[in-house]
Amino acid sequence: MSLEVGGKTIATNEKGYLEDIQEWSEDVAKAIAVQEEVALTDRHWDLIKFLREEFLENRGTQPNTRTIVKAMSSEWGEKIKQGDLYDLFPGDPSKQGGKIAGLPESRRKGGY
Repeated sequence: MSLEVGGKTIATNEKGYLEDIQEWSEDVAKAIAVQEEVALTDRHWDLIKFLREEFLENRGTQPNTRTIVKAMSSEWGEKIKQGDLYDLFPGDPSKQGGKIAGLPESRRKGGY
């Protein structure tokens, strides 16, 4: 499979995850979000940025939902719940968010 962004073909696997994390850009994220039927807001971008930083700076760490709740509560200066993240990424904040962030498919089951 592939994704067309700005006249360039970006390779994806059969589930739509990027084959090469280096091919990611904000435009690629926007294209994946359209396929996922997610309208990106500033909060989406905050979460995408967090997921990418965790993965790139912490040896491939893909945080679970509980970790994301804590990080985004701190980032947004308010206590949020797991449901708030699922409002942003109904397909699972870590998995669907990670997909849009250009990360490899997470193999863990998530949860606490």
